[in-house]
Parts: sequence; structure tokens; C-alpha cells
Amino acid sequence: MSKRTQSIRSLFAAGAEESQQSESRAAVQRVTSGAVRSLQDTFSEVEREYEALKQTIAEGALPVELNPLLIDPSPFADRFADRDTTAIDALKASMAEHGQEMPILVRPHPTEPGRYQIAYGQRRLRAASELGIAVKAHVRELDNDRLVVAQGIENSAREDLSFIERAAFARKLETAGFQRPLIQSALSVDRAEVSKLIAVAEGVPEWIVVAIGRAPKVGRGRWQELADLLKEGQSEAKVRKATTDRTFAHKGSDDRFAAVIRTLKASDKASKVATVAPLIARAPTGREIAKLSLSAKHCNIQISRERDEAFAAFLMSQLPALYENFNKDKSSLEE
Repeated sequence: MSKRTQSIRSLFAAGAEESQQSESRAAVQRVTSGAVRSLQDTFSEVEREYEALKQTIAEGALPVELNPLLIDPSPFADRFADRDTTAIDALKASMAEHGQEMPILVRPHPTEPGRYQIAYGQRRLRAASELGIAVKAHVRELDNDRLVVAQGIENSAREDLSFIERAAFARKLETAGFQRPLIQSALSVDRAEVSKLIAVAEGVPEWIVVAIGRAPKVGRGRWQELADLLKEGQSEAKVRKATTDRTFAHKGSDDRFAAVIRTLKASDKASKVATVAPLIARAPTGREIAKLSLSAKHCNIQISRERDEAFAAFLMSQLPALYENFNKDKSSLEE
């Protein structure tokens, strides 16, 4: 092979090798560029998902876990404190075994950064606190109006607030300056019912309501009866005495209500009996012989000892025969 031919072949071989290397470099660049773009797209997608997640959490759509110690009561509490721990103990056992199934609802505390106020879920919060675990909660920005409506909607769905809890809640909202239409929305009742709730709450002093508790089986009629009985003089003093009895605190809430009603009715009956004029027996000359006065449980016959002690002794000796004759006459009349 001539030198000229070899030179030409070498020239073409070098060109082909350089072309192949260029194509290889381009292919690598294309692969690298595609991988970078894919990685960039992945980062962008993750970032978008992260922002969407933050927004979702901010709107309260997803629950977060909070320390129960950071959550304060609602300023418009609608539920009384549970004295009966049976329901709480059952809830604690369920949460310990199965976890918390339903999140509570809270809002960021309006004046204390890092803290929250509960809208609903007080029992779940208490159970989590006593178990020493975090509580699952939806966190939402709620003004006072939306807070009380959220409480009302949740409680209306459960329908387990007692009458007096609803009445106390309605009065508390009105005292705080909320208008009747919003109170109606919070309790899912009409205007007339709101008026009845507030009227009863105003008729029973708060300390008596607290002493009795939620009384789940007691409806509006009996609470109205209590409010009417409390209008009598010295009635609150009588209730206070009843509530300090050593057995009162050990009764259930419905039984505490019944005890208060019994106390007031007994006092009312005694006062009515005391107003009845005593009966007076007189001799033909008009002189008083005996006086009959009535108390809640007894008929009292009073005879002057100084003047008629002998007559009183004679009367006592005759009473058995008189009583027997009375019963005979009574039986014959009934026949």
C-alpha cells in the first residue's frame, strides 16, 4: 500500500473516531440533561405537594398531634365538668386500645402564641391528658362567632347535651353579647326555644346549677318548676343547707336535682300549713279549752297545764275509746 493511500485511510479513521466521540458526548449530555430535568421536576412536585400539605393543615383539613397541656377551654364552654368518671374511663380504655378515632377541633389562642382553645372534644382531650398522650386535633382559624357555631353544630349532631347545659350555654352567649339569631344557630333551635332556655337559666342561680350538675334525665318542665320554687323567700338558704349534707355529693346528678326539689317542696308545704289558723275548742262560757295547730307532720293539741292539767289527763284516758268510736263511724260511712 502506498504512503499516500495509508495517509488517506488514517485521515478518514481519525475523522470517524472523532465523529463517534462527538456523538457519544452528545448522547451523554442528552442523558444527563434529561436526568437533571427529571430531578428538577421531582423537586418541584415535592415542593408543590409540601405547600399544599401546609395549606391543608393550616385550614384544619388534616389533624395534627398536640400536647393536651397546650389546649385551654373554650371561653364559651357548653358542657359541664364530668363528675361521673365512668364515661371518661370507658373512653380512655378505648383510646388506649384503638387510638383516638375522631380528632377534636381547636383554634389558635387569640392572645397566647403557641397555645390553643378547644371548640369541641373536651372528653377526648381529658382522656388523652390522663393517658399522657398527644391528642389529634384539627386546627382552624375561628373567630368567636364561628367558634360557638362550631360547638353547637357538633353538639347538635351528638344530641347529648342536657337541658340545663343548653340553657346555661345560651345564657352565657347572650351575656357575652351574642345576638339571638346566632344563639339559635349555635343550638339549632328557634327563637321561642332560646327564650325558654335563657328564662330558666336566669331563674336558677349558677351555684345551684353547678351543685346539681348536668342532670341528663331532667327536662325543661322540672327545671322550670325549680325556678318557680326558688322564688319563695329563704329558698336559696334551704337549698344551700341541702347541698352541704354529707350524702348530697355522693348522689348522681339526677338524684341531686330530686333532693333539691324535695327540700323546697317540703319547706313550701310546711310554710303553707303554718299559715292555717289554729282550731280552738271553747267551753259554753267561751273560755278556751284546747287549741289544735298543724305542722308538716303533726297535729298538736295544746291544753293549759296551769288551768286544765286534770282535764288533759282525763282526755288522754278517753282517747282510746274515742279513737275506736271514730273508726267505727268512719267504717259505717264508707259502707
